[in-house]
Amino acid sequence: MSTTDTQMEELIARVEASLDTMRPYLRKDGGDVEVVEIDDQQTLWVRLVGACETCPQSFMTMKAGIEEAVKNAVPEIVAVKSIAAK
Repeated sequence: MSTTDTQMEELIARVEASLDTMRPYLRKDGGDVEVVEIDDQQTLWVRLVGACETCPQSFMTMKAGIEEAVKNAVPEIVAVKSIAAK
């Protein structure tokens, strides 16, 4: 699925809005999540930062929290994957 710049901006804005529902919980524990990119296969790539980078529960945060929130709010996203911090 090819998207225009405007469509991508709108998609990213919707993704950010869904992540904003999770951010208070992440920030409470000293972490956060950053959008890295949405690729051509509609996979959202994110980076966990702060305390979330090394948290032993980060897998559950990704699956039960971030991925669920994003896929519910933005059904075009087919997968959410995390990359290592810089």
